[in-house]
Amino acid sequence: MHTTVFIRRLRGEPGQPRLAVKDLIAVAGVPTTAGSRLVASMAAVATRDAACIAGARLAGATIVGKTNLVELAFGTDGVNPWFGTPLNPLDARLVPGGSSSGSAVAVATGEADVAYGTDTGGSIRIPSACCGTAGLKTTHGRISTEGVWPLAPSLDTVGPMALSVGGLVTGMCWLEPGFVVGERSFRRLGRLRLGSGAATSAPGVDPGVEAAIDALLRAGGFEVTEVVLPGWEAAWRAGIYLLEAEAARSNRHLLGDLDQLDPAVAARLKRGAAASGSSLTGVLDHQRRWRAELDGLLAYVDALVLPTLVGFPPSFETAGHFPFTFTTGPVNLAGLPALALPVPAARLPASLQLVGPANSEEALLATGSLLESVAASLS
Repeated sequence: MHTTVFIRRLRGEPGQPRLAVKDLIAVAGVPTTAGSRLVASMAAVATRDAACIAGARLAGATIVGKTNLVELAFGTDGVNPWFGTPLNPLDARLVPGGSSSGSAVAVATGEADVAYGTDTGGSIRIPSACCGTAGLKTTHGRISTEGVWPLAPSLDTVGPMALSVGGLVTGMCWLEPGFVVGERSFRRLGRLRLGSGAATSAPGVDPGVEAAIDALLRAGGFEVTEVVLPGWEAAWRAGIYLLEAEAARSNRHLLGDLDQLDPAVAARLKRGAAASGSSLTGVLDHQRRWRAELDGLLAYVDALVLPTLVGFPPSFETAGHFPFTFTTGPVNLAGLPALALPVPAARLPASLQLVGPANSEEALLATGSLLESVAASLS
């Protein structure tokens, strides 16, 4: 199997902190391929960095390469037929997750101290969960996406990925110079369980994942309240519709060359191009109501806790039937920040997702640091 973590390696300065950048984000002096053979054939060398690179440059970080991804960032299994698929460091038989597959593998294997990814429906959190690393989806609009290849602008975010919470803090300090982790961590957590009491078509969650998360929360001494969000599945489906429609609009210049794209990506673009205006209006109304519903719940608890994935990372053979975004996509629809963190389990780590109110990254990372310490004591 041809495997590629970096689409393009760059020469870094030895001894400096190392940053890997998803090849959706412009870096001066190299083209942006968006993981696409078609885009690569047309791409010009970037004349300037994306806005989100500026803080890392000021901090003296060295960019070690542009990382691989699912073509156009439009997929979640991490597979790329043009540049190869990064090997999952936990088990090569399992998918690395996407779309930021190369960024997750780069930090998991020590190729970089921090990586930047993008997250539109889960593309930072999903590969972090698959590879046993940490990832932070930022509040929509908090980090500039200027110079980032768009997928669905009303959902797109940029965020850090790292082996640990400490690396995420470093990444946030680069993405937002002056960022400081909060002194207060979240203590009142709303434990959200999906697939129970919801529509029968909703995916269930692996009991081993749920048990691992519950054990960590108990060991951490958190105040945990069981909460219910019956609209989760509807929000998931609305988010998929919005994402596909906006992706077709963002990539409309490629619609005449769908035969040169990964067939799975081409099929998603076709669906998005067929989206109707009246249906989109309904989805946008749904998005506003969903945001209000989550804001109301987060006035009652500090943060929500749920799995990052409904199960452990799937194999290549079974990934086509795995609902990767079921636990992540509704968070993007609401525009909220979320932390993915590995949790000790039997053979593979599970992944906990901590969702906070808008612009609560400081408290999310403070809580993540505490959870990470508790997880280390359980390992």
